[in-house]
Amino acid sequence: MVFDSERFDLQPYTGFDMSRYVRRTSCSWEDSGWKSLLVQRFEHVPVADDLRLPAVADLHLVLPLSGRAVMETRGEGRWIRHQWGPGRLELAVPGKPVLRRYRGDASMRSLQVHIPGPSVEAVAARLGGRAVDHEAMAASVAGGDPLLDELVRAVGNARENDDLYAESAAAFLTVHLLTRHARKPDPPSGGREDERVRAAVAMMRDRLGDPLSVAEIADEVHLSVYHFIRVFKEKTGETPHRFLGGLRIEEARRLLRGTDLPIARIAERCGFTTPGALSAAFLRHTGARPSDYRNS
Repeated sequence: MVFDSERFDLQPYTGFDMSRYVRRTSCSWEDSGWKSLLVQRFEHVPVADDLRLPAVADLHLVLPLSGRAVMETRGEGRWIRHQWGPGRLELAVPGKPVLRRYRGDASMRSLQVHIPGPSVEAVAARLGGRAVDHEAMAASVAGGDPLLDELVRAVGNARENDDLYAESAAAFLTVHLLTRHARKPDPPSGGREDERVRAAVAMMRDRLGDPLSVAEIADEVHLSVYHFIRVFKEKTGETPHRFLGGLRIEEARRLLRGTDLPIARIAERCGFTTPGALSAAFLRHTGARPSDYRNS
């Protein structure tokens, strides 16, 4: 499963001038001699209007470390708006170039991990050879995974100069991604409705701080409110309103656990009008108040 530098291109973005957008501060290929896993740290320019990212064959994980930005990404369709900030791990879909634009701050830094395509294929074959739905995997990763977050941080902080460490880390990351985040094939019926539910969930995640209504989400995925609620509950087991509430509480838990932001600011970022509204919802969902949860 070793990444053979004689058989594979060692430039994940061949022909792409990274220097316009980032400054690389570390690289595992150069610093540790790894060939089975590429781990890099970057400092990003705070503003980009035409960032064209070419397609890559590997699995590309991006973990923002500092800074915040409103990011817009466009593949084959319309622009998708989302928040870029510390701890919001994302997975790029292999084989698909994207166009990005964003406005951020001067402290934007990220940790990025590339798992070579041949390593992924080898692990997938050992797991039964099922085709991987990378778009579903990317959506699942965006939903949050504390273990994956820690794994990425661990390889980012590793200083071992032995490629065996890199090969083992790449294998474990790949097994975790394929078993935890690769979606099983859908039944033949309802495929389009599933796509619309996934699009609705993605919209909820990207706009947690906005006062979203069910009608607004239904309109975004081109369904009537009645049809949207019925389909959404059928596929997720919850109403859109309750599902969105759960996402907001989960984000609040992440911010309480991993940041020093005041509770009022967390309430605002998670779509609650007041700290009291956050406290009441948090108590219903978790059995504890936000301050008690943070202190514990």
